[in-house]
Amino acid sequence: MEILILAVVIALVAVGAIAGLVVSSRKKKQLPPSAPTVTPTITAPPAEPQVGEDAVETAEEPRRTIEEVDLPDAGTAAPEAPVTVEEPVTAEEAEAAPAIEVPEPTAGRLVRLRARLARSQNSLGKGLLTLLSREHLDDDTWEEIEETLLVADVGVAPTQELVDRLRERVKVLGTRTPDELRALLREELVTLIDPAMDRTLKTESGLETPAVVMVVGVNGTGKTTTTGKLARVLVADGRSVVLGAADTFRAAAADQLQTWGERVGARTVRGPEGGDPASIAFDAVKEGIAESADVVLIDTAGRLHTKTGLMDELGKVKRVVEKHGPLDEVLLVLDATTGQNGLVQARVFAEVVDITGIVLTKLDGTAKGGIVVAVQRELGVPVKLVGLGEGADDLAPFEPGAFVDALIGD
Repeated sequence: MEILILAVVIALVAVGAIAGLVVSSRKKKQLPPSAPTVTPTITAPPAEPQVGEDAVETAEEPRRTIEEVDLPDAGTAAPEAPVTVEEPVTAEEAEAAPAIEVPEPTAGRLVRLRARLARSQNSLGKGLLTLLSREHLDDDTWEEIEETLLVADVGVAPTQELVDRLRERVKVLGTRTPDELRALLREELVTLIDPAMDRTLKTESGLETPAVVMVVGVNGTGKTTTTGKLARVLVADGRSVVLGAADTFRAAAADQLQTWGERVGARTVRGPEGGDPASIAFDAVKEGIAESADVVLIDTAGRLHTKTGLMDELGKVKRVVEKHGPLDEVLLVLDATTGQNGLVQARVFAEVVDITGIVLTKLDGTAKGGIVVAVQRELGVPVKLVGLGEGADDLAPFEPGAFVDALIGD
């Protein structure tokens, strides 16, 4: 009997244990899987940059956007976050961006170009020295001296003045050695060119606005090229420049000027071909003010001096520009090879705008160096710059002493 009761108890305990295991198994199937005890590695977005060293991003930790580091869905593997990398500059893009050039210093530039000037002016200086070195200076010799000066475009009145002074001084001097003659001729030629004239480029306005320089001249004188070279002169002297391409009548003039500007890092303000030059000039000065530039250079149309309407347009450009403030310089570009015809151009331009300085181009390609004297006498304004070649840095500040030394040689 006792054995029967013990067997029943054991059977009941076994049934209860089996029922408990079944219930426990069902509950485990209803619960979600527990999270792993190991914390997953997640790439989080960087913190906002702080002032100081914390704001510096290292190469090992590039900045990523929040979209690039979104957390993955539960139960999926976290994808590797993409990194934004700037594309390297291609060779074609590197060539498209022009390198900024460093122009040659302007101090003493005319001295460095002296040999080039001397070759073209040899007939004037050497010819005068040869004539003055004759043992007997009779009337025929003095007439030859006078003719040499006239052929060199010195002008009638200046030639007569120089011959009279030379005759008087040679007569007083008596015996004439080559060195004495050279020193005498040099002194008289420098005096004729008038070293007292102020040849400084006005590139400081004295106001809070940039200095404004307007460049005028007829077609073919090298006006746009001179404007570009002048930008190089100013940059070489530490000035910041804005260019105004107001020559809208000549095809590709704006492109040409912009190319010059890009080479030295100067911005060019331009408009459509055939557009209003006065409007472009106005915008150029406005841009120069906005950029706090030192100088604004305005290249005007290479208009023919015989066309009255175009000359009126030049006067309009001047008036519009002066709404921002006074013009600091009006430079007239003349081709030295044109001789006396250049004086005709100078007179007409001077009637329209107040010329403050002259730029003589192509002086290395002519023996007519006397035009320096003639044009100064004609306008009463100085030659400030001379062009002595096709090179980018062949525009030089005019120095009377260096010019005469090139004429007569050592």
